[in-house]
Amino acid sequence: MAKKNRRQGSATPAIVAATEAGIPFETHAYEHDAAAASFGEEAAEALGVPAERVFKTLVAEVDGALTVAVVPVSASLDLKALASARGGKRAVMADPAAAERTTGYVRGGISPLGQRKPLPTVLDTSAGEHPTICVSAGRRGLEIELAPGDLAALTGAVLAPVARA
Repeated sequence: MAKKNRRQGSATPAIVAATEAGIPFETHAYEHDAAAASFGEEAAEALGVPAERVFKTLVAEVDGALTVAVVPVSASLDLKALASARGGKRAVMADPAAAERTTGYVRGGISPLGQRKPLPTVLDTSAGEHPTICVSAGRRGLEIELAPGDLAALTGAVLAPVARA
């Protein structure tokens, strides 16, 4: 896969992290609709990619510690499974302001890559069913497509079944 950046001058921290790691990736830009109900579903539709291959980045708290979960946009996050994957007892969704402040990204554009303060990450095992997946590249309307193994390696992610239909 060739490295492409379809928007000149749009190197977000996520793109910089992937570039510096030397992994193959592509970026895909689309016009973000501010009225979209779901950022992930909007991305899948705009890119013409099945929702099972577009993954959303969610920030939760596991026993009070911020944690990132990366799950398909076609699924929901199973908070009990996330807590278990992190060796914790309880998980709740994080306060959006805390997620933005800690990651350095805005809601709907949070990337698992290039976070201001890298957080423990759990990648749903379904990612391994695809040669590449798309995740936010750090801005609404911009996705990065890469191999799930490269994403796991770059984020230090644990692979676990944390998505539910």
